[in-house]
Amino acid sequence: MALPPDFQFSQSLLQDYVDCPRRFQLRHLRRLAWPAVESEPFLEHERHLRQGAAFHRLVWQHLSGLDLGALSATALEPDLARWWSTYQEHSPTRLPGRLYPEAVLSGSVGGFRLVARYDLLALEPGGQAVIVDWKTGPTRPSDRWLEGRLQTVVYRYLLVEAGGSLTDGVPPEPDGVRMVYWFPEHPTDPATLPYDSHRHAADARYLERLVGEIASREEEGLPQADDPRRCAFCSYRSLCARGQQAGWRPPDEDDSSEEIILDFEQVAEIAF
Repeated sequence: MALPPDFQFSQSLLQDYVDCPRRFQLRHLRRLAWPAVESEPFLEHERHLRQGAAFHRLVWQHLSGLDLGALSATALEPDLARWWSTYQEHSPTRLPGRLYPEAVLSGSVGGFRLVARYDLLALEPGGQAVIVDWKTGPTRPSDRWLEGRLQTVVYRYLLVEAGGSLTDGVPPEPDGVRMVYWFPEHPTDPATLPYDSHRHAADARYLERLVGEIASREEEGLPQADDPRRCAFCSYRSLCARGQQAGWRPPDEDDSSEEIILDFEQVAEIAF
């Protein structure tokens, strides 16, 4: 597959490929917009996504030093107000070192750029490194499911590879890294996923293989998802002759549709 020299991979692009190579092709190679509802109930999903984005913006503003009272006055919608109140009472504490909200890191894998935007990094040069990710969905996924997601794989791997750009050139050691998923709907039950050098080496091999596989395949004939039930929650299902009606699921965040738009002037990166 002739990927453009400036093609960049992210966790959401890689997750799309793993879930459905055809969706990866339509969304990221052909950049095809398809006017279909991704899942039902549509209006509820739209409202939840809007409030989820507002929650992330509030936390970022708080961690950037804005006045807590002034921010609280803007959290008016019921879900957002509840999440914001829960964040103030139960958000992760005792984070090490310096905090970097909405940090972006860039490195390389398989000859291509790999990028990630983090909700929050807490970095102690030569010491602990914590990745915090806010998840506003109503359900609390299992640790096993989260461990297998490309978000977890890419975020921890890239922090070790490129995090030194934020800590005076001292990269985090894998054994000092942990990733915390924090859920406003389940504030006392965060998911803490540790890391180590063996896992980092395995992630490096996996990502190299995955990117190499994508780059070596012919674009034409990329297969659809093996499990057609996935297609009920994909906006391309009618284009792929996998049905017209969107599937029904509770409102949740959808990381798979995340598009990362990066200003490379703001990207902290290792040599590429």
